[in-house]
Amino acid sequence: MWALVINPVSGQGQGTTVGTYVAGYLNQHKIDFTIVTGNSSKALSEHLQTFLEKNPNSEGVIAVGGDGLLHIILQLVVPFQVPFALIPAGTGNDFVRTLGWDLNRIDEQLNRVITTKSSSIDLGLVDGEWFGAILSTGFDSIVNEKANTMQWPKGPMKYNAAIAIELPRFKPRNYEITLDDRTISTQAMLIAVANGRSYGGGMLVCPNANINDALFDVMVLHPVSKFEFMKVFPRVFAGTHISHPAVEIVRSRNVTIESKAVAYADGERIGQLPIAAECIHDAVQTWVA
Repeated sequence: MWALVINPVSGQGQGTTVGTYVAGYLNQHKIDFTIVTGNSSKALSEHLQTFLEKNPNSEGVIAVGGDGLLHIILQLVVPFQVPFALIPAGTGNDFVRTLGWDLNRIDEQLNRVITTKSSSIDLGLVDGEWFGAILSTGFDSIVNEKANTMQWPKGPMKYNAAIAIELPRFKPRNYEITLDDRTISTQAMLIAVANGRSYGGGMLVCPNANINDALFDVMVLHPVSKFEFMKVFPRVFAGTHISHPAVEIVRSRNVTIESKAVAYADGERIGQLPIAAECIHDAVQTWVA
């Protein structure tokens, strides 16, 4: 028995559309499943927990949604030690990108899930919460804070609008970053602690991050002028920003960050710093392209 978890509000309604398609695919292939959903994150989480408690030998979880749903799913599939697959139906879908799946070839992904065994990947654990792709603090978190208060525009454009509002008044902050082998005290505009490669809908903030090496890639953007920031920013979509002299990338299993700032992971608010994160090797089972 599989749990088919559907977030109906993912991707401005894409969750429902893709979820219906996935249910049809599973029915066509005579796969036994139960649909799990909810009208809020809390309700969905509670319903999934109930399913996993009642089905301790479940074959796994197929989740239809985006990185927000990923965050909910991880908090349950890891302690229950059941494999999961994330079918892209969100706005960003960065975790699915990290796993190497083509966002437009859902059938190929589903076929792999129902016919092959899952494999282990690393996850991040920050102050008791699991994350799959990126933990970050700095300018992008401030933008997230702003975007979450905006009613308009909808979708990805909300993030762009929040950038336009926040960048003129943004100032770098002082950070203390403690790694496995050293402590970095520096001013920074942005810090990304990466298990996966991208966030924000394909921004390759740490293009060389590896989900099987038991280490985070930690990207530190040291202060640059706002003009320089806007000039370099588009390069993040190709991952070529890492050659800029203001960009520093280090690797560490453990990362502690202290500052007067807020942190987000997989697009979800973690809270005020300080935070402590650890890369947990082989933390969960999923399907990699």
